[in-house]
Amino acid sequence: MSATGAKPIGAADEAGAAQAVRQMFDAIAPRYDLLNHVLSANVDRLWWRKAARRFHDVLAKPEAAVLDICCGTGDMTMALLKHRPQGARPVLAADFARGMLERGAHKFSRHGVSVLEADALHLPLRDNSLDLIVTAFGFRNLANYDAGLREFHRVLKPGGQIGILEFSEPGGLIGKAYAVYFRHVLPAIGRVICGKDGPYRYLPASVGNFPAPGEMLQRMRATGYETCDWQPYTFGIAGLYTAARGAVL
Repeated sequence: MSATGAKPIGAADEAGAAQAVRQMFDAIAPRYDLLNHVLSANVDRLWWRKAARRFHDVLAKPEAAVLDICCGTGDMTMALLKHRPQGARPVLAADFARGMLERGAHKFSRHGVSVLEADALHLPLRDNSLDLIVTAFGFRNLANYDAGLREFHRVLKPGGQIGILEFSEPGGLIGKAYAVYFRHVLPAIGRVICGKDGPYRYLPASVGNFPAPGEMLQRMRATGYETCDWQPYTFGIAGLYTAARGAVL
């Protein structure tokens, strides 16, 4: 197995890693949406919509309990809402970076969303309480990947589903070209727009540190998930991990 969790520069342990990630995202929150759209050429919008469509069946159920964890500024939440019927139970949007969460709240303040400031590794939710958990580009920032999978498993109902949308490192010529962009061009653009160097040097490092799809699926199965799968998006630059919590007999 590779790294156990996010490793921001200077973090000595899991608590330090979590604190560094929170401070970093609070600092870049005002420019976060602009940077995402510029750096991905707006392809990120396609990824969110595609991931949300994957869970249309559960989202279409008015009583379904849905959590968008590490919701950031709320773009994944907004994509999920397009599949919710009128009068449906509010989607729960949670993040532990208050600056990001506050910006998200402005987007969905008039929609069916409940906002929660919470750590993904310590969710203030009951066991067996959710039908769906989705997270977009936040899971790799957790201080402990296996602990995150266990915590999501805890709060899912038997048969509940999980979707983890994350970056990956594609292979072949496309992968080599993307690696140059990701490791050199992207940090330079991020520094110009954001005025900060660290966050957009952390991004390629965090993707390189994250488990490859095969290993991630292995971790999910070892935690007790079933029907584990990974669907690559845009030549494997990103991809959606899906699984379900097994039914209790």
